[in-house]
Formats: sequence, C-alpha cells, structure tokens
Amino acid sequence: MAFVRWFLGRIILLLNFIFSPRSVKRPADAQAKIDQRTQNMSLYQFEACPFCVKVRRAMKRNALNIELRDVKNDNTHRTTLQNEGGRVKVPCLRIEKEDGSVQWMYESKEIIAYLENEVVAA
Repeated sequence: MAFVRWFLGRIILLLNFIFSPRSVKRPADAQAKIDQRTQNMSLYQFEACPFCVKVRRAMKRNALNIELRDVKNDNTHRTTLQNEGGRVKVPCLRIEKEDGSVQWMYESKEIIAYLENEVVAA
C-alpha cells in the first residue's frame, strides 16, 4: 500500500509540473498589497497530497506568496499543527489576524475560496 501511495504521489507531482498554471501578472504596487495580506499566512501541507496540490495551484494561479510548511518531513511543523490547529490534517491554512488571533482552515475548497475572496478580491 505504501508503494501505491508513493507511486500515485509521484504521478500527481509529475502532472502538476507538466500542467502547472500560469501566475496572474499585476502591477508591482498591487502585488505588494497582496503580498502584505499574505505575509501572516502559512500552508501546512504534504508535497504529494492531491488536495494540497489543488491549493498550491490556486496560490500559483493567483500569484500568492504564502509560506509552505511540510508536515510530512518536518516534525516541528507537524507538532505545531497538532498542538495549535488541533489535528494533523492537510491542507491547513494558518491565518494570523491583525489582533493576534489565529484561524486554522482545513478544507481545500474553503481555503481557495478564502484566498480568492478575502485576499485577491479585497
């Protein structure tokens, strides 16, 4: 079973590489505003998880610079996700608000909708 997962993961990564979306081009000042909105965000993810790939593709399509944190290969990130987020489930977007509170968002569709509606369209 582990080999099947590994093999399918490699296929997903290969297809993602071949059919990688193009980033939207914005004026420098508009991109700087979006970068400022995303500076307190991080995506906890596995490299070959299909739902994580879906979120990363949306991030690339919208030219969003969000820190990626690999939960599978970095125990520090895994522990943080478990202790602060409440569970080890990916993808998970960590959003640090201006008031210091932290929101953890787990579903890929919700993450993409949040990024497109609250970050890009704002």
